[in-house]
Amino acid sequence: MDITAQHRLFGGTLSFVKHDSAATQTPMALSVFVPEGEGPFPVLIWLSGLTCTANNFTEKAGAYKRAAELGLMIVAPDTSPRGEGVANDEAYDLGQGAGFYVNATQSPWAAHFQMETYVTHDLLELIAAEFPADMSRVGLSGHSMGGHGALTLAMNYPHLFKSVSAFAPIASPVHCPWGQKAMTAYLGPSHEAWERSDAALRLARGKALPFDEILVDQGLADPFIETQLMPHLLEQAAKVAGQKVTLRRHEGYDHSYYFIASFIDDHLDFHTRRLKA
Repeated sequence: MDITAQHRLFGGTLSFVKHDSAATQTPMALSVFVPEGEGPFPVLIWLSGLTCTANNFTEKAGAYKRAAELGLMIVAPDTSPRGEGVANDEAYDLGQGAGFYVNATQSPWAAHFQMETYVTHDLLELIAAEFPADMSRVGLSGHSMGGHGALTLAMNYPHLFKSVSAFAPIASPVHCPWGQKAMTAYLGPSHEAWERSDAALRLARGKALPFDEILVDQGLADPFIETQLMPHLLEQAAKVAGQKVTLRRHEGYDHSYYFIASFIDDHLDFHTRRLKA
């Protein structure tokens, strides 16, 4: 692990980190905020959306003042493997910057695009070994593609995560162009292979039952709400499963980090109540 930059803020320390990942077979970047004190601290892992790096949340979300007050670590990894020799695509919604938090099985993506294993194994292992983290108290959140990742990974690995929330998540990759394109490329044409990476389908099958509640925020001025995000599918799935999903709709808010910054404190409070219970 290399710390490439470090900054003091709100009494805590923000580190920009690079490390080698066995899952992706590439260096991976992330940021880690550690509040003041000895720890061990509960941890929130944030998964970002399409085109983002490890820096988008770090620099734009405005999360660290409240995290410092709550005594909460925040870890924000990159959205995909990157570098020379890593497969890519000219479009923004596939390849580098668009890992979709799945383990690719199809060529040329399978060699490096193992983001499910990266988040649930390599990243957690690094945080446990190098930072004052309480790995029995880890929450998961994210935005858009990262909201899809947060929901699906939490439901597929409930033994690793105690809480989950999302901003404007891709609710059902099976039903939207972003998801259909990425899942076909990474996992092949069979929809059966996509199901464990579809939040609405996992929710309808009762896979979220270990969580007392899922918090989702959605801006109603989001240009992707109807064609790509489809939050109503989460409500429908929650009703089928008898699962509590709190979906808050906000007039005038779009898909940007201005939206995230407006409500991030609510999510930090939501996770802290569950991680410190």
